[in-house]
Amino acid sequence: MQFKSLRLFMAVAETGSFMAAAKQLHTVQSNVTTHIKKLEEELGVQLVHRAGGVRLTSAGLALLDYAERLLAVHDEALALFQSAENAAGQLRLGSMETTMALRLPPILAAYHANFPEVDMTLATGPTASLIEKLMDGQADGVFVAGAIDHHRYHSLKVFSEQLVLVSSAPMTSVPSSEELLTATFLAFRQGCSYRQRIELLLASQGINAVRVFEFGTLDAMLGCVAAGMGYTVLPRIIIEAHRHRFGIHAMELPSAIANIDTYFVTSEPTTWSPALARFVDTLHQQARL
Repeated sequence: MQFKSLRLFMAVAETGSFMAAAKQLHTVQSNVTTHIKKLEEELGVQLVHRAGGVRLTSAGLALLDYAERLLAVHDEALALFQSAENAAGQLRLGSMETTMALRLPPILAAYHANFPEVDMTLATGPTASLIEKLMDGQADGVFVAGAIDHHRYHSLKVFSEQLVLVSSAPMTSVPSSEELLTATFLAFRQGCSYRQRIELLLASQGINAVRVFEFGTLDAMLGCVAAGMGYTVLPRIIIEAHRHRFGIHAMELPSAIANIDTYFVTSEPTTWSPALARFVDTLHQQARL
């Protein structure tokens, strides 16, 4: 069934006349007749009584309810994609735990204030699992460490982070190889880009492996570092925000290890929904890209 046929059918039902329906939709009566006949042939029923005035049959009344709902959804979908400023629907985001903790709240709040009709969901995880979610179609966009070199994906640099070595006691220098060899490190699970920087730090000291305990939340990790359980490597902005709360200390790392960029990775712009397009606009405004 064509939407045009359904619109003409609804106009006939509303006006009670083929001629009036044609006038209402700016067409000719023969066109209305053709579309109504086509609907009747497709459905195998008579939709309209033509003798003694135009009125709907019981089959026509049944179709009228479906036609109204189908056209309402059709018009809603058109309005969603044709609006240049408004957005509705769903937006599924993914983010590293550390990015979500401090970087995203003001951005998400600004987006929600401007587009309250969008339902947002946000999952946190390490970079590798977030990329997997994106590629599996389970997320519309993800905040991860580093860009993706793939023709299907669009990478937008949003934040620059400086990683630091974190411990429970003040440090005047990076611990020696001997100290690191027997140390314990705390990190998010495998696939976390910051965990890879721990491995780079150890490799720079000639250490191939140390004990690493995996944590699922930032607070748990910082609490255990503060208790003297071991070291971790996290963005400086996180440590500055939680330094006094946990009583932790940070040490600068070599720039090759410390400097890391966070990207918002999503599909190519031609595939964006209005909700996603407006979110990227918000990123540009709030992150001053």
